[in-house]
Amino acid sequence: MDALNQISTTLALTMGLAWASGINLYATLLTLGLLANTGNIVLPPDLQIVANPLVIMAAGLMYCVEFFADKVPGVDTGWDTIHTFIRIPAGAMLAAGAVGTLDPSVELAAAIMGGTMAAGTHVTKAGTRVLINTSPEPFTNWFASITEDVAVITGVWACINHPIGFLVALAVFIVLMILLLPKIWVGIKKVFGFIINLFRPAPPPASSNPPQ
Repeated sequence: MDALNQISTTLALTMGLAWASGINLYATLLTLGLLANTGNIVLPPDLQIVANPLVIMAAGLMYCVEFFADKVPGVDTGWDTIHTFIRIPAGAMLAAGAVGTLDPSVELAAAIMGGTMAAGTHVTKAGTRVLINTSPEPFTNWFASITEDVAVITGVWACINHPIGFLVALAVFIVLMILLLPKIWVGIKKVFGFIINLFRPAPPPASSNPPQ
């Protein structure tokens, strides 16, 4: 039974941090660091860096920036587009660090699973936000953003204190994410379109000289 509890606790922390990172990385780091400093969790060696006051202050500052950027239609999509390159690798790193093992193969497997989970939640969030932004009023956007923040903070706390319950909730979330994929596909394509445009070379300026 102890071995089963250990496995469920590690799995919940691994997938929980990856899941939360895909939605709001800075809220995840801030919550994890504060929980560690208040004695609510003993972090694995590879994650103890997030309890450093400097890391907590940086995460808190970036969370404040994201808190406001995430509530402005259009700005939130740009923010999500840029964070495609931040949330997914960070989710993989946090998942690998949460394993707390010296076996590189286990850490690599955790990183692969964590990166996939972070990618799934990030794409779901970004695609959903594109669709929400078609609404003429801002209140839907604000409600979605605040709900995401609460879900991340609650999820990080739950994966630490109630790992079995969190894993059940995570399984339900994954099923819902798969079912909603066809509906948010339009939004996901727009996000990928923004990413492609970031790397697309600018067209050469048109010549001002008329043809001879």
